[in-house]
Amino acid sequence: MKLYNDKLAPNPRRVRIFLAEKGIHVPTEDIAIMKGEHKSPEHRARNAFGQLPVLELDDGTHISESVAICRYFEELNPDPPLMGASPKEKALVEMWQRQIEFNLFMPVAMTFRHTHPAMGALETQIAPWGELNKERAQKSLQWLDQSLAGKEFITGRNFSIADITAMCAIDFGRIWRFAIPTELENARRWHAAVAARPSAKA
Repeated sequence: MKLYNDKLAPNPRRVRIFLAEKGIHVPTEDIAIMKGEHKSPEHRARNAFGQLPVLELDDGTHISESVAICRYFEELNPDPPLMGASPKEKALVEMWQRQIEFNLFMPVAMTFRHTHPAMGALETQIAPWGELNKERAQKSLQWLDQSLAGKEFITGRNFSIADITAMCAIDFGRIWRFAIPTELENARRWHAAVAARPSAKA
């Protein structure tokens, strides 16, 4: 088993944090996106879109998409549950995970891809789209702050993949100076707590 990884990209980091929370070690092979290595014929044979991460199983199966990879490990190692335990919890984690991914993670990523000079060689950049997503990401922080009122973690009392996705989005956004405003006390309290977890360093 092997995880194809990029140490700088947010999606592989989601999987690494998930594995760290589970106490699972998987060998990694780094593929540098900024050097274009993810577009090589070898990697496209693993993922036709040239994306990362990719989990390679011992039987040669390749699993792409961060949440799908996490689901694989959740099914193999259900404790601690990071995708919910009861049917209700599983549904709520899935709900929050999707909302965080579409309303925060994707706008942060689109801002980087369409406004950062470093992406010019890899992306057909559309600056107005990047600026629009910057506004969307900043508004989503207000939504996140309100959602965290009275809660330790995004889904309630338990740390989950939704927290992982949100933390990775916010941390990745620092590359274009994205930050939680001082007045958003719930979000700042939550981020300090999840960033202090040992898995955040994975």
